[in-house]
Amino acid sequence: MIDHEVVVIGAGPGGIAAGAMLKMAGFRDFAILERAGEFGGSWRDNHYPGIGVDIPALAYQYSFARKPDWARLFPKGAEVKAYHERVALRFALDKHVRFGVDVAREVWDDEHHLWRLHLRGGGTVTARFVISAVGAFLNPREDVGIPGLGDYAGTLQRPAAWDHGFDHTGRRVAVIGTGASSVQITPAIAGEVAALTVFQRTPVWCLPKPDVELAPWFQRALAVPGVAAGLHGVGLGGMQLLTSFVSRTPPALARPVVRAADQAALALYARYIRRVVHDPATAEALTPRYGPLTKRPTISNDYLRAFNRDNVTLVTAGIERFTEKGIRTADGVEHEFDMIVLATGYELFSDPESYRPGMIVGRDGFDLGEFYREHHLQAYESVALPGLPNRWKLTGPYSWTGTGWHLLVELNAQHAIRAIGETRRRGATLAEVRQPAHDAYHAEVLRRNQVIQYYFTVQNRGVRTYYVNSQGESVYVRPSSVLEARRRSRTFPLDDYRYRTVRERTPA
Repeated sequence: MIDHEVVVIGAGPGGIAAGAMLKMAGFRDFAILERAGEFGGSWRDNHYPGIGVDIPALAYQYSFARKPDWARLFPKGAEVKAYHERVALRFALDKHVRFGVDVAREVWDDEHHLWRLHLRGGGTVTARFVISAVGAFLNPREDVGIPGLGDYAGTLQRPAAWDHGFDHTGRRVAVIGTGASSVQITPAIAGEVAALTVFQRTPVWCLPKPDVELAPWFQRALAVPGVAAGLHGVGLGGMQLLTSFVSRTPPALARPVVRAADQAALALYARYIRRVVHDPATAEALTPRYGPLTKRPTISNDYLRAFNRDNVTLVTAGIERFTEKGIRTADGVEHEFDMIVLATGYELFSDPESYRPGMIVGRDGFDLGEFYREHHLQAYESVALPGLPNRWKLTGPYSWTGTGWHLLVELNAQHAIRAIGETRRRGATLAEVRQPAHDAYHAEVLRRNQVIQYYFTVQNRGVRTYYVNSQGESVYVRPSSVLEARRRSRTFPLDDYRYRTVRERTPA
């Protein structure tokens, strides 16, 4: 007995997209399993001071549920969370979701052609097909790589678990890290605390944010059919040129271009920082020595200017350890704090360590965690692997197209639903990507990825970035244009999969 024809794991932006698209494709027997208690994913978990999106709203929404009345060009977190909740309710996904259900292990049952999803705390859910929508940022890193965390007696804050019950007003506060969350938190609290110290390992690119409130007349214009999609298309056109260049241009021709582009960008940015940051030594410390795309670029009109405040200090000395009262740096200085913000990152979909052995076990004992450790990250069209029948992942290796995540998860959900639909049409119960089709696709990805790999691991070698995983590979970005990715999700050869039935146990 199968509990559901399709199970979607996760109720964040990817799970909402998969659920809505299943509904639109006529599926009714599906469930969304979510470990938390609400829709929203990262926008549910992250509610730290200053949170908002760092790409325009037009690119941060579903194509099937456009919102014309965004308050700002770059919306704040509460509005983004509310948007996702409204989309989920619009498609009645509340009738399909099961909150508080954490899938700990996925095991394929080859005798019955179904997945057995073992839940944390006990219990099992069975499904013919599984769509994993757990997202790109899986869990905050518990191990921040600094000894003594348990010794600290003050208040610890994490971006994904902010305790608003602690009043930081007038306190001594530290922020460890200079990534996207730190760029938002630092200026948001700088005017409220007595003293703020930002510990920086690597300076971040932080560009001006062209954020404005959207006037009512502009919101009305966006409500006109085709206007929002057209404006988004213009932005995609620019991304199309960039991704086509890095994936199609021969490496020998592309490398001098990307080197020159980095050099020009570094020179311009150094001048910009010297204009914005008053203290020359602080400006110098905030100036990156790597290309603008090596780490995730950030945008803010306030982050760099926060260091002009008398109560804000930048520390670049390495952190030796946490102490009972704060932090000791490698230069022997003891820093005392009432609150420390750990803006130290997440486990990512592109890290092989994120796939523990035994978590996902497919046909004939195929273990995804072991496979990725031995053979490195790979997946047919970023979503499927031989050995894992009837299973697709919405954010897999080589999947990000350089655009908003909504487009990415829509394209990959479309791929999964098309494959499931074909399995149904053939009267089969199993769809598994064929090994030759997967190998040919992955070989093409590696060939096209040469310029991207060069940029991160040669031109900007030595920079700690989540675009390069522990295996030294850049598996984050999809080396293809956006339009090509969209076309392939709709037209990939259906015979790249093999189909079987429980009864026949032979190729359909």
